[in-house]
Amino acid sequence: MPTLSDLIKKHTDLDITDLEWIHSLVSDWQLLADLSFADLVLWVPLAARRPEAGDWAAVAQIRPTTGPTAYPEDLVGMVASLGPRNLVDIAYREGRICREGDPEWGSGIPVREESIPVRRGERILGVIQRSTNLSSARTPSRLELTYLQSASDLAKMINDGRFPFPEQEPNLARSPRVGDGLLRIDRGGHVLYASPNAQSAYRRLGLATDLAGTHLGDTTARLNTAPVDDSLAVVAGGRAARETEIEANGAVVQLRAIPLIVDGHRTGALVLLRDVTELRWRDRELMTKDATIREIHHRVKNNLQTVAALLRLQARRLQVPEGRDALEEAVRRVGSIAIVHETLSHTPEELIDFDDIADRVMAMAGEVSAPETRVRPKRIGGFGVLPAAIATPLAMVLTELLQNALEHGLTDDINGLLEVVVNRSGERLGVVVADNGKGLPEGFDVESAASLGLQIVRTLTVGELGGVLEFRLRDGGGTEVVLDIPLDQTLRARPVG
Repeated sequence: MPTLSDLIKKHTDLDITDLEWIHSLVSDWQLLADLSFADLVLWVPLAARRPEAGDWAAVAQIRPTTGPTAYPEDLVGMVASLGPRNLVDIAYREGRICREGDPEWGSGIPVREESIPVRRGERILGVIQRSTNLSSARTPSRLELTYLQSASDLAKMINDGRFPFPEQEPNLARSPRVGDGLLRIDRGGHVLYASPNAQSAYRRLGLATDLAGTHLGDTTARLNTAPVDDSLAVVAGGRAARETEIEANGAVVQLRAIPLIVDGHRTGALVLLRDVTELRWRDRELMTKDATIREIHHRVKNNLQTVAALLRLQARRLQVPEGRDALEEAVRRVGSIAIVHETLSHTPEELIDFDDIADRVMAMAGEVSAPETRVRPKRIGGFGVLPAAIATPLAMVLTELLQNALEHGLTDDINGLLEVVVNRSGERLGVVVADNGKGLPEGFDVESAASLGLQIVRTLTVGELGGVLEFRLRDGGGTEVVLDIPLDQTLRARPVG
């Protein structure tokens, strides 16, 4: 299915600024559809348009959530010659809103047609065809009359180039909708009409009286117990296209103001509102949970550092070299895990930029080599962002492989080379730890290796990460350890036999 941008670029000569205006309109035109109880189709003239034929392309379509649709089928992508007497063509040529007197019966249901020019500055970019299904027509209620009057005002603003408001675009994905609650206020900020949902939302805020006739800004300010900024007065007064939230009596209500400017004069505003108490409660619960998790990671890091310090103190008091070396290895293993938890304590998600961790692990491992011939491990390529479930065992694996290469593979040679080459492609992570040292001993088999470090590497790589582990000779001398790890950890890890 082609996108709105694709269709406009294909069929029209509109520039990037025109396209941005249309995107802003389409992102917010559910409001007009719901207030109108009507389907909306945006038609744009073809670049090579023949005036006598009236060639048009349908580039966007929306259906109402407040009433039945007039067009069950999709019209987006359709190219049609609507003709010079069609309402769309008349609205485009004359730059005015055109209405059909009698309903159309072409699809078997009565449909009232209306066309609204979409203007930006002095230019008309296209025409909105507004089609209302009249099959369930009845005497409208006061709510429906308010909706229709508000829709008429918005249509005039579109024709005048005053809607949408691209310079102050709200977060439309989470903004209140027409059915959530609607207030119509006059230019002085007094409530002319409050929908039942809007009235109920203010009741939950603690308002005991009806909203109609009250000054919305004053009433809202009296109820609000949250920190106040200038947005509350601006939104409640309907003076700017902005959003805010008010909190009182344990309830939280989101407000969005839509100023109505008709024929160059501000006539009032629509204020859409929604009770978001449960949503904000969940947000706060998630924030509390995230803070708790970060605090846990911080404490785990501190505890691991304490364990490492105790092991280091014990190693200094041992007279047996083998025991001292074993404790120093344990210190480095604990340290690599502590680095991961330290990083997790500073991030709100269980995702880690592993490049920083790898560099710190490599620097820590480099301290193993003798100072006069110190080998500095080098990283080539990037790990990127990894989940904690991968980062923790991978940090341990890197620690063991680097330490093993520095202690057993590389000699005290100033030309010692140790590289970590990373290749991340799609859902796979490839890592090669290469050195130019002694190489593998005769008959080496990782499956039967007695080294604790290699057993840890094999268990974590194959058993926990579900990856592939391979030891091989390096071209030119030395050893390469190849890791191939799936990044989709929903795959089951392979059992280690």
